[in-house]
Amino acid sequence: MEGKRILRVETRRKNLRFPFPENFNQRIEGARITRLGRRAKYLVGELSSGEALIMHLGMTGRFTVEGKKPGKFHHEVAAAEKHDHVVFGMQGGATVTFNDARRFGFMDLWPLADIDRYPPFDGMGPEPISNQFSGAYLAEAFKDKKTPVKSALLDQYVVAGLGNIYVCEALFRSGVSPTKLAGAIKRDKLEKLSIEIRKVIEEAIEAGGSTISDFETTTGELGYFQHRFQVYDREGDACLICTKPVKRLVQSGRSTFYCGHCQR
Repeated sequence: MEGKRILRVETRRKNLRFPFPENFNQRIEGARITRLGRRAKYLVGELSSGEALIMHLGMTGRFTVEGKKPGKFHHEVAAAEKHDHVVFGMQGGATVTFNDARRFGFMDLWPLADIDRYPPFDGMGPEPISNQFSGAYLAEAFKDKKTPVKSALLDQYVVAGLGNIYVCEALFRSGVSPTKLAGAIKRDKLEKLSIEIRKVIEEAIEAGGSTISDFETTTGELGYFQHRFQVYDREGDACLICTKPVKRLVQSGRSTFYCGHCQR
């Protein structure tokens, strides 16, 4: 889609997770996607019209491509047509379709010049693999925080885009208990935690992500990082370090997996 003009837009319902912006189709038809990027878990298409096309996949959203390929990451995949909700006819002959069975995804438009003020982005923390993310940053962000570190790391205003799986894994690798108050963690532990977060994400990217239910990579393959989980989804299994059973608890509505012996 990057560098191509959107020639035609078809929305097959009035809403996804949220209603489409007013005059959605008319505002993006004819515009060129000058750059396609990402902020946290959001895709951001910068349009020649001066607006940003913001897209979120939700739980089950995915894009399929038919016709002339606009890029090298392409795999023929059969999708349930009834879940094809938005169809983009692209310059060059490609048809890019947004398919979302559970409809937790959404699309929005926002002025490109004020993209940092888009509500989910306003005040959002740094990307965990950016130069701004470090132990020093965590020390400042966690200062006087009386929430568990697991919950603090899932807060998008502390760090952008970290998910439950990778927080569990990073906390285990750094030896930090998920129940420890964020503001009580010492600086050296925070430095190790920031390093392990980066390592976990880099390893997951290399492995193609984590397929828990229906996730697929851009090539149509499954992610394989789930085969490297050291604690996530291993409740009752022996800890890979001390052999004591991995525990599970619920924090902020999410399952946390950890070793009570190795993580302090």
